[in-house]
Amino acid sequence: MQLPKILNQTNTQDYTKMYGNGVILKFNDNQISYRISGNYFRNNDVRFQNTCETCEMASGKVTDYSFKIGFEKNFNYSRVQPYFAFDIGYRSNKFTGVIAPQNALVGSTNQSADASKNGLVMSPTLGFKINIIPNLSIFAESSLDFNYSYEKQDITQPNLTARTVNTYNKWEFLLNPVSAGIQFNFNSKN
Repeated sequence: MQLPKILNQTNTQDYTKMYGNGVILKFNDNQISYRISGNYFRNNDVRFQNTCETCEMASGKVTDYSFKIGFEKNFNYSRVQPYFAFDIGYRSNKFTGVIAPQNALVGSTNQSADASKNGLVMSPTLGFKINIIPNLSIFAESSLDFNYSYEKQDITQPNLTARTVNTYNKWEFLLNPVSAGIQFNFNSKN
């Protein structure tokens, strides 16, 4: 999964592996399924190059979470069921850490950095599920997150001598190549 760009991160094309970080609840009315989902990710050891490859190294912790609601429509109702889904919701991403210069000619003053993004996320999704037994399925899906967010970057010099605060409104397009999971069906048939 791709995370939103942090500060002036040089390589934003990296994917982050996540395991057991999300939940999806579905309610089916025999036409479409209504989805409610939530994801949470936290990494206390994030390192990336900031501004340029040899300028600065940022390190710290990142917390990312989202809540979405949407729908899912199956293309057929056989054992293997391809589907389309669309979700809309809220996403938050927060980074707290330090920025250290990489160039020896620049002073070795570390700056503290706080960056946060909050905003709207829209996610079209394609996937399929395989019904193993009547109440158990496995699924795999791929989505593209359209993320419109308000971003605030707060860079503070040592000893609080200077502070820079920048704010932006941005669009980001983030790919989630594969999400896989197990689906339990708790239903009663009339």
